[in-house]
Amino acid sequence: MQMKEILNKSLELGGSDLFLIPGSRVRLKKEGEIFALYEDRLMPADTSELIEQIYKLARRDIRPLQENGDDDFSFSLQGVGRFRCNAYKQRNSLAAVIRIVTFGLPDSKAMHIPDAVMDLYRTKNGMILVTGPAGSGKSTTLACLIDRINREENSHIITIEDPIEFIHSHQKSLVSQREIEHDTESYQTALRAALRQSPNVILLGEMRDFDTIQTALTAAETGQLLLSTLHTVGAAKTIDRIVDVFPAHQQGQVRIQLSMVLRAVISQQLLPAIGGGQEPAFEIMVVNPAIQNMIREGKVHQMDNVIYAGAESGMQTMDSDILRLYQEKKITAETALTYAINPEVLGRKL
Repeated sequence: MQMKEILNKSLELGGSDLFLIPGSRVRLKKEGEIFALYEDRLMPADTSELIEQIYKLARRDIRPLQENGDDDFSFSLQGVGRFRCNAYKQRNSLAAVIRIVTFGLPDSKAMHIPDAVMDLYRTKNGMILVTGPAGSGKSTTLACLIDRINREENSHIITIEDPIEFIHSHQKSLVSQREIEHDTESYQTALRAALRQSPNVILLGEMRDFDTIQTALTAAETGQLLLSTLHTVGAAKTIDRIVDVFPAHQQGQVRIQLSMVLRAVISQQLLPAIGGGQEPAFEIMVVNPAIQNMIREGKVHQMDNVIYAGAESGMQTMDSDILRLYQEKKITAETALTYAINPEVLGRKL
């Protein structure tokens, strides 16, 4: 079994994630479903051999994996595609999960990303956050936004990613793409350096910790547009997550700071569709004076009412988008209630 053959087959089948785990068959994830690619089960020696092949294809030293127990990197195969690999040790053997990223950039229409989201490319400064659980399409949405800015605006775009997933060529804008470990030490180091690189737009792959969030808020205050992600669902939880990272005595100041720099929060989930596949559901919150006051005063639990009433400015709640998917017969009532933010309220509407 050759790794290149497995990667080719995964791409041909349109998979999103490939699993190489000892004791199991080689498995592929497609549209939320996981299935076996081959009949034979992998033994520890098989996964070790396949993972060594990955490192050779990536021209990467395997020692970080052997010494640290896990390793995250990306690599490309000419004429095949681009891949993000997380290799790790489990039960004293090697395993890996590989994210498949096809060459080229995603199409926002094909991904069902709302026009209200794509129109945010016109934002000149502040912070836009794309949030949702792992695997919900946050990176795809950000790639579409960066591509739109690249084509429509005359800007310097700096992306800081771990690892780089989508390759952006220079269009109307200039694009500098930096990868953690290969090009820079950490998110925080790269973000501080970016402020001296005359950026108009900064894409920060993820706001992971206190230091990164603090630096990101400062960067958003200095006149650039900063785009980033968080693993939260809903605007209120996103704001709470940012504020709660800070010590209690700083949280009042952070609320004021956040109310001034935040421009929009896009939350997304992927829901199982009737007949197979997945359908995205979006919550879109665009910051207006009412939202700013709620952030400053710590009344984020009241935001849903403002979002619900803000349809004219492109806002929508997660539950209203889930209801739309149900009314269009794209998802079942059970799925709608499972993924709803307020299942009791949505249940009455269903």
